[in-house]
Amino acid sequence: MEPATKQPFDIDEVLKRVRKSVQGFADAAMFALAAQGHDTLFEQLVACILSIRTLDEVSLPTSLALLKRARTPEAMSRLTPEEIDVLIHPVTFHEPKAKQIHAIAVRTVKEFHGQLPCDAQVLQSFKGVGPKCAHLALGIACGHEAISVDIHVHRVTNRWGYVRTRTPEQTLEALEACLPRPYWVELNRLLVPFGKHVCTGTRPKCGTCPVLSMCRQVGVQSPR
Repeated sequence: MEPATKQPFDIDEVLKRVRKSVQGFADAAMFALAAQGHDTLFEQLVACILSIRTLDEVSLPTSLALLKRARTPEAMSRLTPEEIDVLIHPVTFHEPKAKQIHAIAVRTVKEFHGQLPCDAQVLQSFKGVGPKCAHLALGIACGHEAISVDIHVHRVTNRWGYVRTRTPEQTLEALEACLPRPYWVELNRLLVPFGKHVCTGTRPKCGTCPVLSMCRQVGVQSPR
């Protein structure tokens, strides 16, 4: 479909269609974890660290295995980094992640009496925690209106032409300026499965995409 024939972009309608299209796909790992009762800020932060550069199909069962052993900062701090490493071995960069998780647990016990505060600056002060993890964990565990931009959110919103940015950091700033606040947390939940199964990195399924009529298809070379 040529850009000249495209309908005006309506984010409300777009997300309504995306919401319907992803109903049959698995939820993103952190949302799936919360649905199973692991919805504290500490658990969500740990899960997000494990998910970095790791497929949900690997990070979700690994998170469940680790949190079954230790789901509170106190319990996690009593494990050694080596013990954590064994439990999270399937994820990428498991050794540095084990050290990061242990350090977060120890500091949470010492500085925050075992209870992480719902504060983005505090979360990002931990080594290995950037805006994506901080915002997503706060959105799920604390109900904060915060946008979490991962590779899927960055790619899809730019491909739509809704934002025009070069980096996830720029995408976060642009979305904060234009995305209605009620969608801030839900956006990641919708666009992770949408980006994995429909608006894929290579050869996106434009032919069957529910938002093709409004999508500007920026940068799309070989759609299906």
